[in-house]
Amino acid sequence: AQQLGTPLSDQEYRQFFRSLRAAHRASTACLLRALYGCQNPLVQRLDEYENHGVIPEGPICSELPGTPFFPDFCTFSFYRCTRKRYFIKV
Repeated sequence: AQQLGTPLSDQEYRQFFRSLRAAHRASTACLLRALYGCQNPLVQRLDEYENHGVIPEGPICSELPGTPFFPDFCTFSFYRCTRKRYFIKV
């Protein structure tokens, strides 16, 4: 069992994003995030699933070169969406 709040493993990320692999599916999830924000129950469920049941508080470190830190997971996810880099991990 993974510790609550930890990011998914590479294998878990592949499973998590399998249904979102098509760019239009990932962009639809991002549209929900943009329209309704991180407080939307569906968005929160996706964020919780991505992090083993707990949405991490900030700051968030990412694998993005040149942009390694974000104040919180919502900001990181929004950045991922706006840059269309849907599958970058924390």
